[in-house]
Order: sequence, then structure tokens, then C-alpha cells
Amino acid sequence: MKNKIVTMGEIMLRLSPQNNNRIIQAQSFDAYYGGAEANVAVALSNFGMDTYYVSQVPQNDIGKRAIRYLNENGVDTSHVILKGDRLGIYFLEKGVSIRPSKVIYDRDNSAISNVDEDDFDFDDIFKDAHLFHISGITPVLSKKCLNLTKKAIEVAKKYDIKISIDLNYRNKLCDYSEFASIMKDLIKDSYICFGWIEKDIKDDYKPFEYSKNINYEYFQKCFEYMHKELNVENVVTTLRENKSVSKNSLIAIGSNGEKIVTSKEYTFDILDRVGAGDSFAAGVLYKLINDKSIEEAINFGIASSVIKHTIPGDANIITNIDEIECMARNEGFNIQR
Repeated sequence: MKNKIVTMGEIMLRLSPQNNNRIIQAQSFDAYYGGAEANVAVALSNFGMDTYYVSQVPQNDIGKRAIRYLNENGVDTSHVILKGDRLGIYFLEKGVSIRPSKVIYDRDNSAISNVDEDDFDFDDIFKDAHLFHISGITPVLSKKCLNLTKKAIEVAKKYDIKISIDLNYRNKLCDYSEFASIMKDLIKDSYICFGWIEKDIKDDYKPFEYSKNINYEYFQKCFEYMHKELNVENVVTTLRENKSVSKNSLIAIGSNGEKIVTSKEYTFDILDRVGAGDSFAAGVLYKLINDKSIEEAINFGIASSVIKHTIPGDANIITNIDEIECMARNEGFNIQR
């Protein structure tokens, strides 16, 4: 079944102070649910794909609300186990103008971090699946999560299911050298990787800064390493220029091993940046699954990501793909009547 997509990861409760207040002054919070893989599942489901989410959440009202949120967006949660003590929480203080956003995590001892890999029947989970999507967040949550990820990938490969991995490095979870070492093994022989890893791992990791001019020689070297030595079929990523916290430029670059392509560049104001990368991943996957070129995939993905910046919450809640297609064709500003 080409339409069946499986994702696996941790869904969390996000609490954000209202009215751009700082956490230290907040008296009320907006509540959202999301996580890297869950956001991709929600977006793909809204694009019309048959999506399944694999996870573990506590058997209480918070865990059940997380499941209900996924169900409301058409995601199958029959492989979400109710077990454990708590759902991970993160507090997002949204930045504005020159004040950057800030995240405080409260996810230690979350339900999924204590997962038992034997509780999941991956032979059943992957029945008739076309693609399996995960991120680099889940494997570094705990040793048990790493083992779960390895087992899932092993079974998926046994059934020739395409593997999609979004690196999603989080420096609050582990140092970069440890992360890169883990992920190099996991992304081997994958269908697509969102983000890139250099051949020589550096301990002093710094976020990549984009400023209009793309260093094609650098990316060609990185992509070639991932294609030839890690056997990754497609490598794509977004490059972001921070003009201010509230205004960014975004462009995508990708390679299928034969050529490097770039997308249209957008400059836009930001309402909510969280989940924009997941929206990009969902857009790219949607097009590639439907046998479109990598050029069309990254242009659809970047338009999807840009629109997500205008939507509150963690996921891209777009049920009409024409909205994204219009954006990609520069038709996004007219009133839709």
C-alpha cells in the first residue's frame, strides 16, 4: 500500500505563555500537542495519506488527550501503547522582534523513555507500509529508545520499506559528537535524510548560518559523503536566514545523487515557527511518494514550511493542498473565494 506511512516518536504537551509574555511573568498558557514525528504524521494525514503513529503515552487524561489530538487529524493510533507515568512537557516562550524564543524541557522519565521494545509488534505495524519516518530526537532520549529505533529500522528494512530520517539535532539532549556517531549508523541505506552530517565529526558544533550565498562546494562534499559512504538516496535540508526573531528567509537545497537543486526563497513574518521543519519534511515526502521530482518536492516542501509559520501550534493544519500549490506558484496572496 503506497499510501501507508508509519511514524514513530514522542508526542509532548507544549505550554506557551499567552500574549507573548515571558514564562517568568505568565499566569496562563496555551496548550498544544506535538512532536517531530507526530507533526509529520498530522501533516501527511491532512494531505490525504494513510498515516500511523507509534509511541507510548501514560494512561491518564493527558496521554488520552494527546491520542485524541492525533485522531482528530486522521492519524491512526492503534499502535500507541498506554503505559508509563507521564507525558513529556515543554514550555515555549515565543520570541518577538529582537528577543529570541526559549524552550524549557520537562521530559525526564517520560513514558516513551522507559519503553519496552518487545511491547511493539513491528511485523504487524509495518504490514503493507510504504515508508517509515523517524527523527534523531527519539534515539537519544534513552538507551531504550535507541534500541526501539534500531529494532524498528531493522524490521522495516526486512520488508523493503523506505526509511526517512530527519536529523533534528537538539543540543539539550546530547552533545553533537555523540549524536552524529549514533545517527551515522541509523541513516545508512535510508531513502531520504533531512539535514546532513559531515564526514569528520566536530565536537564544537555550531548551527549552520545561511546568509544568501549558498556554498555549493561545501554541500556537494557533504552530500557526496552521505550518498556514497552512507548510501542515502536523497538528502534535503532548509537554510534559514534570521533577519529578526519575527522575520526570516528560508530556502531549501537537496540532492538525489545526480544533481543538487535549490528551491524558491521566501521572506516572511512569523507567527509560530515550531514544526516548520516537520512541515517541510511532510511536503517533500508527499511529493516523492507520489513520484514527483526532487525539484518539485523541495519547492512544495518549502512552501508548506512557510505556511506553517503562519499557523499556531506544532503541526501544519492544511487540508487543501491547493493552498500550498498556490504558494509555490506565487498565487498565495489573493483572497480565496
